[in-house]
Parts: sequence; structure tokens; C-alpha cells
Amino acid sequence: MPALRRGLAILRLLASHAGPMTASAVAGALDLPRSTTYHLLAELTDAGFVTHLPEARRYGLGVAVFELGSAYLRHDPLEALARPLLRGLVDRLRRPAQLGVLHGPETLYLLREQPRRPLTLVTDVGVRMPTHLPASGRAMLGRLPASQVRALFPSTVSFVSRTGRGPTNLPELRRLLTKERQRGWAVEDGYVTAGFASVAAPVLDHGDHPVAAISVVFPHECPGPRECNQDWPDLAAEVRRAAGELSVRIGGRR
Repeated sequence: MPALRRGLAILRLLASHAGPMTASAVAGALDLPRSTTYHLLAELTDAGFVTHLPEARRYGLGVAVFELGSAYLRHDPLEALARPLLRGLVDRLRRPAQLGVLHGPETLYLLREQPRRPLTLVTDVGVRMPTHLPASGRAMLGRLPASQVRALFPSTVSFVSRTGRGPTNLPELRRLLTKERQRGWAVEDGYVTAGFASVAAPVLDHGDHPVAAISVVFPHECPGPRECNQDWPDLAAEVRRAAGELSVRIGGRR
């Protein structure tokens, strides 16, 4: 059991890191003896869960991890657990509710529930959005290490704009993420589609890592600076409650 836990800890560490790591870096991060680290990395490599890059003397995730991730998506457990929570949000708020996940520098939408009178939204199931624009994307970004955020946005070219609104560089994004993490939810007003706003909260696993985000979307015009600075705490309370419940259902903490 200790070896299994250590092996899983190595996989989680490699998954959270921006790129392949040296064995000594893995040992240091997990406080493991170097000999134990090399042995575990060799076993994980033989099983296909870790890839050894001999020229760089580094280790990264292997193809078996991708296969597990693909199987997870095929079984749709996250959507199955989230659907009744999103449906409850829609019934209470009469607004569309969505489930998104991080996919590199983008937010991928896995699930959307609509009210009886549906809204036409660009963020449909299967659509990807630059993750710094939608509230759901930033709700997840705000829970990532600063180094990982920096790796996702290496230059100003990474900051795509759809409506002329939203962060345009890394310092702007960091200030926004800090504010939203302290507040507990993210907001966007016209960043994705003019005339629409959204509120989102992260879904966290047992290690407080963001695995998804739940958001609600609604029409909102932003004619002036005062109207653009709303954060909708009443809506956020409902969204945070649903995200917290989904966190518990996947084994995380509320």
C-alpha cells in the first residue's frame, strides 16, 4: 500500500507540473529517497504510465494515462454526477447552467442544461473557449499554481479577445485571478459574447485541484463602468453550493 500511494503521488505530481521532471526533482517534491524514486519511476515506465526522456534525463506522463483519461470520458461519470446539480440550478434560477473542464489553455464544455425557454449560447457542449475569458475557465485557473498559469499563457499572443474585453496580458490575468480566488467565484461580463454575463465556481478534488467548473449564463448589457463591475453574489451562492456538492461527490472537499 505505501508503494501504491507513492506511485500515485508521482503521477499526480507529473500531472500538475508544466513539463517533464527530473528524478531528483520528483524525490525532492515528494520527500522520497532517491533510490525509491528511481525504482517507482522504473515500474511506472514499464507499465506505460510514465515516459522516460533519456536525453533530457526527465520523466513525463505516459500513454497509459491518456488511455485512462479517454476511458474516463467515455464513461462520463463527471457528467452523470453533475447533471442533476445543473438541473437543480436551472430550476431555481431559470438560467442555463454549464459544466466545463480545462483542456490545455482552453475551457471545454461537457454539459449544459437549459431552462424551459432556452437561450442560444456560443458555449455549447463540445465547444472550446480561451480559458481566460469565460468565468468557468478563470474559476479553474485561479486554483492552479502560478507556474502552471504562466506556462499556459507564455506571451501576449496567448490572450485572444472575442469582444475587446477581458485580460490582455499575464499581470492583468493574475490580478483578476487573485481577486476571484479570494472572493470564491469568477465573473465575466461580455468577455465571451456581448450582452451576456456568467458566474462560475470551481469543482475541487481531494487535493484542492480544479477538475471542473460550474457556471450559469444570463443576458446582461454593460452600458457603463458601474454596470460592468457587478459580481452577483446571490447567483454565486447558488453556483458555489452546486460546485461544492459536486466536489464532495467526486471525493473532494466542499
